[in-house]
Amino acid sequence: MNETNIKLAMVKALLAKAEDPASTAEEAEAYFAKAADLMAKYGIEQAMLAEAQPQTDLIEERVFDIKGKYIPDRWSLLIAVSAALGAQDIFWRRLDRETGKYYRLVKIYAHRSTLDRTEMLFTSLQLQALNGVKKGRPQYGESTTAYRKSWMAGFAASVRRRLNEAEKGALREFTERGGTGAELVVVKREDAVRSFFKQAHPKVKMAPRRRLTGSGWLDGKAAGERADLGGKRLGGGRKALA
Repeated sequence: MNETNIKLAMVKALLAKAEDPASTAEEAEAYFAKAADLMAKYGIEQAMLAEAQPQTDLIEERVFDIKGKYIPDRWSLLIAVSAALGAQDIFWRRLDRETGKYYRLVKIYAHRSTLDRTEMLFTSLQLQALNGVKKGRPQYGESTTAYRKSWMAGFAASVRRRLNEAEKGALREFTERGGTGAELVVVKREDAVRSFFKQAHPKVKMAPRRRLTGSGWLDGKAAGERADLGGKRLGGGRKALA
Protein backbone atom coordinates (compact mmCIF):
# COMPACT_ATOMS: atom_id res chain seq x y z
CA MET A 1 0.00 0.00 0.00
CA ASN A 2 1.52 3.34 -1.04
CA GLU A 3 1.66 6.47 1.10
CA THR A 4 -1.46 8.02 -0.46
CA ASN A 5 -3.56 4.90 0.12
CA ILE A 6 -2.28 4.66 3.68
CA LYS A 7 -3.29 8.27 4.32
CA LEU A 8 -6.77 7.74 2.89
CA ALA A 9 -7.19 4.54 4.92
CA MET A 10 -6.29 6.50 8.06
CA VAL A 11 -8.82 9.17 7.16
CA LYS A 12 -11.59 6.59 6.71
CA ALA A 13 -10.72 4.95 10.04
CA LEU A 14 -10.78 8.28 11.86
CA LEU A 15 -14.08 9.28 10.27
CA ALA A 16 -15.61 5.95 11.30
CA LYS A 17 -14.65 6.71 14.90
CA ALA A 18 -16.02 10.25 14.66
CA GLU A 19 -19.35 8.89 13.38
CA ASP A 20 -19.67 6.24 16.11
CA PRO A 21 -22.65 7.14 18.35
CA ALA A 22 -20.68 5.68 21.27
CA SER A 23 -18.07 8.44 20.95
CA THR A 24 -18.45 11.50 23.12
CA ALA A 25 -18.75 14.90 21.46
CA GLU A 26 -15.17 15.69 22.46
CA GLU A 27 -13.87 12.39 21.06
CA ALA A 28 -15.78 12.84 17.81
CA GLU A 29 -14.36 16.34 17.40
CA ALA A 30 -10.82 15.09 17.95
CA TYR A 31 -11.21 12.23 15.47
CA PHE A 32 -12.78 14.46 12.85
CA ALA A 33 -10.18 17.18 13.33
CA LYS A 34 -7.37 14.73 12.70
CA ALA A 35 -9.15 13.26 9.67
CA ALA A 36 -9.78 16.73 8.26
CA ASP A 37 -6.16 17.67 8.78
CA LEU A 38 -5.00 14.64 6.82
CA MET A 39 -7.51 15.33 4.05
CA ALA A 40 -6.41 18.92 3.69
CA LYS A 41 -2.78 17.92 3.41
CA TYR A 42 -3.75 15.25 0.91
CA GLY A 43 -5.58 17.83 -1.18
CA ILE A 44 -2.60 20.18 -1.34
CA GLU A 45 -0.20 17.34 -2.07
CA GLN A 46 -2.33 16.06 -4.94
CA ALA A 47 -2.77 19.55 -6.38
CA MET A 48 0.95 20.23 -6.42
CA LEU A 49 1.75 16.79 -7.81
CA ALA A 50 -0.81 17.23 -10.57
CA GLU A 51 0.71 20.57 -11.53
CA ALA A 52 3.82 18.71 -12.61
CA GLN A 53 2.03 15.52 -13.71
CA PRO A 54 -1.54 16.41 -14.77
CA GLN A 55 -2.46 12.82 -15.59
CA THR A 56 -2.26 11.91 -11.89
CA ASP A 57 -5.35 13.96 -10.98
CA LEU A 58 -7.66 14.52 -13.94
CA ILE A 59 -11.05 16.27 -13.91
CA GLU A 60 -13.83 13.70 -13.62
CA GLU A 61 -17.48 13.44 -12.74
CA ARG A 62 -19.02 11.46 -9.89
CA VAL A 63 -22.70 10.65 -9.43
CA PHE A 64 -24.50 10.70 -6.09
CA ASP A 65 -28.04 9.31 -5.79
CA ILE A 66 -29.85 11.08 -2.94
CA LYS A 67 -32.74 8.81 -1.97
CA GLY A 68 -34.90 8.24 1.09
CA LYS A 69 -35.94 10.95 3.54
CA TYR A 70 -35.08 14.64 3.53
CA ILE A 71 -33.70 14.53 0.02
CA PRO A 72 -33.40 18.32 -0.62
CA ASP A 73 -31.75 18.80 2.76
CA ARG A 74 -29.11 16.14 2.22
CA TRP A 75 -28.57 17.45 -1.31
CA SER A 76 -27.93 20.91 0.15
CA LEU A 77 -25.28 19.46 2.46
CA LEU A 78 -23.56 17.72 -0.45
CA ILE A 79 -23.51 20.96 -2.43
CA ALA A 80 -22.15 22.86 0.58
CA VAL A 81 -19.22 20.46 0.79
CA SER A 82 -18.50 20.25 -2.92
CA ALA A 83 -18.72 24.00 -3.50
CA ALA A 84 -16.36 24.72 -0.60
CA LEU A 85 -13.79 22.39 -2.15
CA GLY A 86 -14.00 24.05 -5.56
CA ALA A 87 -16.23 21.54 -7.36
CA GLN A 88 -19.15 22.19 -9.74
CA ASP A 89 -22.49 20.39 -9.58
CA ILE A 90 -25.73 19.74 -11.43
CA PHE A 91 -28.76 17.65 -10.44
CA TRP A 92 -31.82 16.04 -11.93
CA ARG A 93 -35.07 14.91 -10.32
CA ARG A 94 -35.55 11.26 -11.26
CA LEU A 95 -38.23 8.65 -10.64
CA ASP A 96 -37.17 5.41 -9.00
CA ARG A 97 -39.32 2.91 -10.90
CA GLU A 98 -38.86 0.27 -8.19
CA THR A 99 -40.25 2.42 -5.37
CA GLY A 100 -42.32 4.90 -7.38
CA LYS A 101 -40.63 7.76 -5.49
CA TYR A 102 -38.57 10.65 -6.77
CA TYR A 103 -34.93 11.15 -5.88
CA ARG A 104 -32.11 13.46 -6.89
CA LEU A 105 -29.29 12.39 -9.12
CA VAL A 106 -26.40 14.75 -8.45
CA LYS A 107 -23.35 14.94 -10.67
CA ILE A 108 -20.23 16.55 -9.21
CA TYR A 109 -17.36 17.72 -11.41
CA ALA A 110 -13.87 18.13 -9.95
CA HIS A 111 -10.39 16.67 -9.96
CA ARG A 112 -10.31 13.09 -8.72
CA SER A 113 -8.66 13.95 -5.39
CA THR A 114 -11.30 16.62 -4.74
CA LEU A 115 -14.07 14.16 -5.53
CA ASP A 116 -12.55 11.71 -3.04
CA ARG A 117 -12.45 14.37 -0.34
CA THR A 118 -15.99 15.49 -1.17
CA GLU A 119 -17.35 11.96 -0.90
CA MET A 120 -15.60 11.21 2.37
CA LEU A 121 -16.64 14.50 3.98
CA PHE A 122 -20.24 14.25 2.78
CA THR A 123 -20.60 10.68 4.03
CA SER A 124 -19.32 11.63 7.47
CA LEU A 125 -21.12 14.96 7.81
CA GLN A 126 -24.37 13.49 6.54
CA LEU A 127 -24.29 10.89 9.28
CA GLN A 128 -23.46 13.50 11.91
CA ALA A 129 -26.31 15.69 10.67
CA LEU A 130 -28.90 12.92 10.52
CA ASN A 131 -27.95 11.81 14.03
CA GLY A 132 -27.82 15.36 15.37
CA VAL A 133 -31.11 16.60 13.94
CA LYS A 134 -33.01 13.96 15.91
CA LYS A 135 -31.78 15.56 19.14
CA GLY A 136 -33.25 18.96 18.26
CA ARG A 137 -36.48 20.10 19.87
CA PRO A 138 -39.06 22.02 17.79
CA GLN A 139 -40.95 24.88 19.38
CA TYR A 140 -44.33 24.07 20.90
CA GLY A 141 -46.83 23.32 18.15
CA GLU A 142 -44.22 23.49 15.40
CA SER A 143 -44.04 20.86 12.67
CA THR A 144 -41.17 18.45 13.31
CA THR A 145 -40.53 18.24 9.58
CA ALA A 146 -40.29 22.03 9.21
CA TYR A 147 -37.95 22.22 12.19
CA ARG A 148 -35.67 19.50 10.87
CA LYS A 149 -35.49 21.00 7.39
CA SER A 150 -34.40 24.36 8.77
CA TRP A 151 -31.99 22.59 11.15
CA MET A 152 -30.32 20.85 8.23
CA ALA A 153 -30.09 24.14 6.35
CA GLY A 154 -28.32 25.77 9.27
CA PHE A 155 -25.96 22.83 9.58
CA ALA A 156 -25.04 22.99 5.89
CA ALA A 157 -24.48 26.76 6.06
CA SER A 158 -22.01 26.37 8.93
CA VAL A 159 -20.22 23.52 7.20
CA ARG A 160 -19.77 25.50 4.01
CA ARG A 161 -18.47 28.58 5.81
CA ARG A 162 -16.02 26.59 7.90
CA LEU A 163 -14.77 24.57 4.96
CA ASN A 164 -14.18 27.76 2.99
CA GLU A 165 -12.12 29.10 5.87
CA ALA A 166 -10.33 25.78 6.28
CA GLU A 167 -9.26 25.64 2.64
CA LYS A 168 -7.77 29.13 2.91
CA GLY A 169 -6.01 28.10 6.10
CA ALA A 170 -4.47 25.09 4.36
CA LEU A 171 -2.90 27.35 1.77
CA ARG A 172 -1.51 29.67 4.45
CA GLU A 173 -0.02 26.74 6.35
CA PHE A 174 1.57 25.33 3.22
CA THR A 175 3.18 28.70 2.51
CA GLU A 176 4.35 29.11 6.09
CA ARG A 177 6.14 25.78 5.78
CA GLY A 178 8.08 27.13 2.83
CA GLY A 179 5.88 25.91 -0.01
CA THR A 180 5.37 28.15 -3.02
CA GLY A 181 2.78 28.48 -5.79
CA ALA A 182 -0.07 26.56 -4.12
CA GLU A 183 -2.57 29.42 -4.22
CA LEU A 184 -2.09 29.94 -7.95
CA VAL A 185 -2.35 26.19 -8.53
CA VAL A 186 -5.66 26.03 -6.64
CA VAL A 187 -7.09 28.96 -8.63
CA LYS A 188 -5.94 27.36 -11.89
CA ARG A 189 -7.58 24.05 -10.93
CA GLU A 190 -10.90 25.68 -10.01
CA ASP A 191 -10.92 27.65 -13.29
CA ALA A 192 -10.28 24.42 -15.19
CA VAL A 193 -13.20 22.71 -13.43
CA ARG A 194 -15.54 25.61 -14.21
CA SER A 195 -14.51 25.54 -17.87
CA PHE A 196 -14.99 21.76 -18.04
CA PHE A 197 -18.43 22.09 -16.44
CA LYS A 198 -19.57 24.85 -18.82
CA GLN A 199 -18.57 22.78 -21.82
CA ALA A 200 -20.53 19.80 -20.45
CA HIS A 201 -23.60 21.87 -19.49
CA PRO A 202 -23.66 25.15 -21.48
CA LYS A 203 -27.36 25.84 -20.86
CA VAL A 204 -27.60 24.95 -17.17
CA LYS A 205 -29.80 27.16 -14.98
CA MET A 206 -29.40 27.98 -11.32
CA ALA A 207 -31.78 26.19 -8.95
CA PRO A 208 -34.25 28.52 -7.15
CA ARG A 209 -33.59 29.36 -3.51
CA ARG A 210 -35.46 27.22 -1.01
CA ARG A 211 -37.95 28.83 1.36
CA LEU A 212 -37.93 27.29 4.83
CA THR A 213 -40.14 28.27 7.78
CA GLY A 214 -38.89 26.08 10.64
CA SER A 215 -37.15 27.42 13.73
CA GLY A 216 -34.29 24.93 13.69
CA TRP A 217 -31.81 26.97 11.64
CA LEU A 218 -29.87 28.32 14.62
CA ASP A 219 -29.75 24.90 16.29
CA GLY A 220 -28.48 23.34 13.08
CA LYS A 221 -26.00 26.15 12.59
CA ALA A 222 -24.63 25.57 16.08
CA ALA A 223 -24.33 21.84 15.38
CA GLY A 224 -22.43 22.64 12.21
CA GLU A 225 -20.03 24.73 14.27
CA ARG A 226 -19.50 21.76 16.59
CA ALA A 227 -18.73 19.45 13.65
CA ASP A 228 -15.06 20.27 14.14
CA LEU A 229 -13.33 20.66 10.80
CA GLY A 230 -9.97 21.18 12.45
CA GLY A 231 -9.87 24.99 12.38
CA LYS A 232 -6.32 26.05 11.80
CA ARG A 233 -5.24 22.42 11.89
CA LEU A 234 -7.37 21.65 8.87
CA GLY A 235 -5.80 24.62 7.32
CA GLY A 236 -7.44 23.20 5.19
CA GLY A 237 -23.13 12.94 7.99
CA ARG A 238 -26.11 6.81 7.23
CA LYS A 239 -28.95 6.27 9.57
CA ALA A 240 -32.59 6.94 8.90
CA LEU A 241 -34.40 9.74 10.68
CA ALA A 242 -36.85 8.55 13.27
